[in-house]
Amino acid sequence: MAMADVVKSCLDSIRQISEEVEGAVIYLDAGCTEAFQFIGAVPLLLELGACAVCSLENASALDAVVDWNSNAKNAKKMVVITSRLLSDAHRYILRCLSMHQAILHCTIFTSISEVAHSTYPDSPLGPDAFREYESLLLQDYEELVRKCEIEKKSLSRPSVFGRSEASILGENLASEDEGWSKFSPSEEEIPRTPRTPRENLDEPNSLVTKRDGLLRVDISVNHFPMVLCPLSPRVFVLPSEGTIAEACLSSEHEDFLGPGLPSISTGVPSDGEDTPPGAILTAHLLYHLAAKMDLKMEIFSLGDLSKTIGKIMMDMSSLYDVGRRKRSAGLLLIDRTLDLLTPCCHGDSLVDRIFSSLPRRQRSSSSSVNQNKHGPGTIQRAPLDAQIPLGKLYTKEEPAIWPIEGIEAFLSGWSSNEPSSPIPVPTDRSTISGETSAQSEIGSLSGSFVTTENHRGAEYLEALMDRRTKDAAILIKKWLQETMRREKVSVNVRTRTSFPAASELQSMAKAVAKDQSSLLRNKGIIQLAIAAAHSLSEPHTSHWDAFVSAEKILNASCGDTSQTLSAQIRDLINTSVLVKTLDQKEQSKESSQGLLSFRDALLLAITGYILAGENFPTSGSDGPFSWEEDHFLKEAIVDALLENPSGARLKFFHGMEEVLEANLNKHKSEKSKENSSNQSTLEDFDDDQWGNWGDEDAESNNEQVYGDMQLKLELRDRVDNLFKFFHKLSSLKTKNVTLRNGPLGLESSYGGDPYMGKGLLYKLLTMVLGKYEVPGLEYHSSAVTRLFKSGFGRFGLGQAKPSLGGQSVILVFVVGGINCHEVLEAREALSQSGRPDVELIIGGTTLLTPNDMLDLLLGS
Repeated sequence: MAMADVVKSCLDSIRQISEEVEGAVIYLDAGCTEAFQFIGAVPLLLELGACAVCSLENASALDAVVDWNSNAKNAKKMVVITSRLLSDAHRYILRCLSMHQAILHCTIFTSISEVAHSTYPDSPLGPDAFREYESLLLQDYEELVRKCEIEKKSLSRPSVFGRSEASILGENLASEDEGWSKFSPSEEEIPRTPRTPRENLDEPNSLVTKRDGLLRVDISVNHFPMVLCPLSPRVFVLPSEGTIAEACLSSEHEDFLGPGLPSISTGVPSDGEDTPPGAILTAHLLYHLAAKMDLKMEIFSLGDLSKTIGKIMMDMSSLYDVGRRKRSAGLLLIDRTLDLLTPCCHGDSLVDRIFSSLPRRQRSSSSSVNQNKHGPGTIQRAPLDAQIPLGKLYTKEEPAIWPIEGIEAFLSGWSSNEPSSPIPVPTDRSTISGETSAQSEIGSLSGSFVTTENHRGAEYLEALMDRRTKDAAILIKKWLQETMRREKVSVNVRTRTSFPAASELQSMAKAVAKDQSSLLRNKGIIQLAIAAAHSLSEPHTSHWDAFVSAEKILNASCGDTSQTLSAQIRDLINTSVLVKTLDQKEQSKESSQGLLSFRDALLLAITGYILAGENFPTSGSDGPFSWEEDHFLKEAIVDALLENPSGARLKFFHGMEEVLEANLNKHKSEKSKENSSNQSTLEDFDDDQWGNWGDEDAESNNEQVYGDMQLKLELRDRVDNLFKFFHKLSSLKTKNVTLRNGPLGLESSYGGDPYMGKGLLYKLLTMVLGKYEVPGLEYHSSAVTRLFKSGFGRFGLGQAKPSLGGQSVILVFVVGGINCHEVLEAREALSQSGRPDVELIIGGTTLLTPNDMLDLLLGS
């Protein structure tokens, strides 16, 4: 029996729509682009006969003219694949149809199921959502074209007005939905593709018909659930700009931590009235994912929101699923809030280091529009597309690696569609050595990860996620050495048998990229080596190691008293005052290595409060620390914000950054004036002058003291709210009965040293694979199982409750997100269980880094 493979399932789903793809212009939204990039789907789409693969948000009339496939005919079909609700993508789909009036068949694939569209709170579509949207889109398109024709006829002298057909369409389309952003001028001036006459169609039996003199477009909407971002064949997350990942996971109430995380699990069942939209969409996604992978799921859940998702999936099951031959699998749903400590800490994973250090792609413009449309409950996730700095391969001393003229010509053509941007004139190689535009553009070139890239059958990311940082770096070095031997190149650098340095990996990557053909053949290992070298270089490695040292100190302090732990947190906050953020003051890399900023100190304070809640739950009345310890910590944060106003870029201090910045500048100017005034002599003052000067100075001092006092009072109120949130985080364990009394909450269950204690996922899988009973783990029986229990059970034909550990395939999905260190620990639990027959698939809402956790908890 074939092994469960998420990447293969995604590619097979694309092959199943080959008839629609052949000869069509493909439009992908930002979420689908991110997902298809990871699985390397663009070559497959071209192999299936697609004319072009384009961005839905940046559509152009020239998309149908540029033919990527030499075997394809003139495009008369258009395929749109979106990871959003149809109502969100409507404006862009309508825009594409208006630009390509030669298109006669439009097929739309959405990752949101038809039932999910009807149940989602912000969706205007009903139970028959797909058919409703087909008619609505056709109606809007015909109305838009009719308006355009009327306005064209009413313009007797169009050259005087200077308005093109695309401009009229843009204005009409913008008026259809005022919540959407307007077209840019360059987009409006793109010429339109003419309408193909009916008699020239190659398909005589086409369903396209005429109505009111217009050719009617054949529109169909279908469900395409396999829009995922697989980091490996057995690890996946959801696209960051898709509706499912951006949907709210909790509503505001007493146990609310943020819209991007489930609420604190208390064990109290939900009434079902306030089910978060993210729970509904996640349940439908997992249900259809199992169907696509031919898996019959036995659903288990741990956590309040996971139980809600499990119940929704249970209600979706039917008798239709019983007779089908499917492979049995166990689905384990886990709330992220059951273990916030693991994603907040800096684990021993090279992949986590890479995603934390590399810059990410900018979000598309549609994200902010949907943010405003759906309200504050929508989450803006960090894009998963990490930008690998391939420009580091280019040096002035070795310019022959890159085809300078070709890159410059490409950049000229790329920007030629913008009338306002001048087209650069090609230059010779001698001018390239200076600070030219081509050199700067080459320096900014970036690459991206592709899951399917491998070394002799071993996927790169899959192999790295199974290893810790040192072993993963050594493995990359080994791959580079084998590639260099195959390419017959050598590098003049001192190699070490132990942990490789960043400069060593970068030099070897440059040697492999000796020419263009070698660069293309080995682009996978070259990109991986550059990404690893970037994460292991300064200041990233020192900053990560500083976090690791601070977290070790906090963990060690838990073995002492609460006073020791609070003192360590206070020292970290006070030390961060000495470090100015890069936005406020430019510093050299050497001066900032290993130093933690105020934001870093707040992240460590979150870690400290969670640890304090687990180890000192009864130290204070409202929190883990006494009133005096909390007071000292509050004063430290107030002083830090007064000294570093840029640290106020958090939701708890919203609107105070400018006030704090002005206050700091005022104190600096007054201090400089005071220093200059002290240089003047006191003999210039007589007795009367002394008296007048004292009165004026006392009045100004009173005003200043009043202003400072008012600012501090408001700042203390904000800090009090921040500490109420810290106290809520410290109660994560005490509010949940399973974590408070069960074996999952014991740090010493699977290790003696508290710092070496494993995360919740490791402990849970160790118990499940050992077939131990897990307290609080709920099994969701399907309708058929309930039928056997209530009906046939009377005759002794009832079915026993299945065991999660007895399944050959286990799919773990963490609602709220995962990090790569958890994946490593889960693989360790599987290998230590002695169950090599078990296939473990791990998924999550998103890929979390410690900075992502800070944004989710404290906001930005």
